[in-house]
Formats: sequence, C-alpha cells, structure tokens
Amino acid sequence: MFMKDFYMIFIGVLVLIIGVLVGVAFLTLLERKVLGYIQIRKGPNKLGFMGLLQPFSDAVKLITKEQTYLNYSNYISYYFSPIVSFIVSLLVWSLIPYYFNLISFNLGVLFFLCVISMGVYTVMVAGWSSNSNYALLGGLRGVAQTISYEVSLALIFMSSLVMIMDFNFMMFFYYQKEIWFFWFMIPLSLCWISSMMAETNRTPFDFAEGESELVSGFNVEYSSGGFVLIFLAEYASILFMSFMFVLVFMGGYEMNFLFYFKVSLISFLFIWVRGTLPRYRYDKLMYLAWMGYLPLALNFLLLFMGVKIFFL
Repeated sequence: MFMKDFYMIFIGVLVLIIGVLVGVAFLTLLERKVLGYIQIRKGPNKLGFMGLLQPFSDAVKLITKEQTYLNYSNYISYYFSPIVSFIVSLLVWSLIPYYFNLISFNLGVLFFLCVISMGVYTVMVAGWSSNSNYALLGGLRGVAQTISYEVSLALIFMSSLVMIMDFNFMMFFYYQKEIWFFWFMIPLSLCWISSMMAETNRTPFDFAEGESELVSGFNVEYSSGGFVLIFLAEYASILFMSFMFVLVFMGGYEMNFLFYFKVSLISFLFIWVRGTLPRYRYDKLMYLAWMGYLPLALNFLLLFMGVKIFFL
C-alpha cells in the first residue's frame, strides 16, 4: 500500500512538472503575441497554427546551441546555479493545495517564504561565478532588489494571515466564499502585485537584467542549457506568483475554469505592464520598497489585527 502511494505521488509530481513546463512554454508565446500587438505587429505566426509550435521550436534551438565554458569562471557554481534556480522554482509549486494525491500541508505559508528567499542565492551566485563585471553588477542589483521586496511581500502577506489565522493555503478558499480579500484589501493587493513583479525581476523592475546598461545582466555569460534553465525558472515564478495572488486575494483554490481564467488574467497583467511601463530608476525602486510599501504594510497589519480582535 505504501509503495502504491509513493508511485501515485511520483506520477503526480511528474505531471505537475510537465504541466508547469508546458504552461511556461505557452506563457512565452502569449507574451510575444501580446507584445507584438502592442507594437502593432503580428508576433510569431509561422510555425503551426497561428505560431502555436513556436515555443517548442525555441526550446529545441536553445538546447542544441553550443554550451560555452568560461576560462576564468568559478566553474562548479557557474554550472550549477541555473540548475538550483530551476529546482527551487519547481519546488515551490508543490504548495498549490490540490485536492488529490499531492502534498498539502499545514505550514505551507512558511515553506513558501523559505523557498522564495532561496531565489536570492541563485541570482547572486550566477552573477558572481561568471567572473564578468556586468554579470556581477546585475547579480548585486538583483539581490538588493529581491531582499527589499521580500520584506514588503511577507508583511503584506501577514495581513491576510491575521484574517485566517492559519498557515494552510486551503483556508484562504474557506474564508473567501462570501467575499474576496481583494475588495477590503485593495491597497495591499495592488502593493502585492508590484512587489511580486519586483520579486520576479520583471518590468518595470528588471534591474538584474537591464538590457540598456548591463547587456542582460546576471545571465549575460550563459548560453544554451544554462540560459534555458534561468529563463524557465523566471517564467515558472511568474506563473506561480499569479497562482499565489489568486489564492490569497481572489477566492482561493477551486478546481474550475474560473480559477484558471483568473490566473491567466494576472499572468497577462505581467505582460501588459512589460509592454506599457518604462523602467524605474534604481534609487526610486528602493525608496518605493522601504519608504512606501513597508510603512503601508505595517499600518494595514495593525489595522487588521485590531479588526480581528474586535470581531473575536
């Protein structure tokens, strides 16, 4: 019996990984299509029906490219940091509170905060081990930015946790049956959206890979497989953060079409912002985190603690 359970969990995790990879593939296609239409052009439309096979073609092209080995890099950490980055971004997916066969545990929120804080090390090591000035600068920027916005992300999260008084993600569904948390936490949920954009190094907070001054930043020396893994980790994080926003603020986890539509909507928001907003100035980015979101999140936390005590 125990072995059967083990096989079921193994198959479930395998299906999950394949699902995430396919989701990432089509998210990149959606991004290229939407950015194309924003710039009044078509985007990928040659391979397959309306360009549907383009992501798979890109994957084959990237994986079969020549792998470069830098003479002056710290080879072991240079080689393994994209792999660890990808594993960390997949590990956090085990948190989605499935109804069947997979992992659902009571301390999911703590696990989530631990895993996303691991992402800092992979960016730092990838930038440092390349032994390139541009990569190092991108890595340092990425680390400062990620740490800053993790603080605001955790504090915003704590207001929601005060409302449910539990670390299990499934509880968000039960507490949002009547009304979404989004409607009485509108300022916090908007702060969460921009914090998760900063957390995943997306426009307008993409300083870790600022093309105009750093030529792609911390991943500038990566090609072929290493670049693919960094790329996959970034887009898997975007998808997961969209899931998290829907879980925490828009009704929790339900196995229906509406839930996945909401996730797609938040993922689309990431792309829409990329196509419309210019990049922030670096000092303003830090000012926003420490002088804007941090005091706001702390004040709202005190407010919701008061509300919770009052209604108890």
